[in-house]
Amino acid sequence: MNNEPQKHPWQKVLDSPWLLLALGVIIPILSYTVWGWVELMQTKPGLLP
Repeated sequence: MNNEPQKHPWQKVLDSPWLLLALGVIIPILSYTVWGWVELMQTKPGLLP
């Protein structure tokens, strides 16, 4: 039998440095990209003289 206690899924995520690194890079890239798209959609077109 396996006498080790079951790890919670979040504990597995937090124990993996490579996964944390990937999440730390991917989440900001996605959030800033979406933020930029939203800002571009809200920007009114410039009026030419």
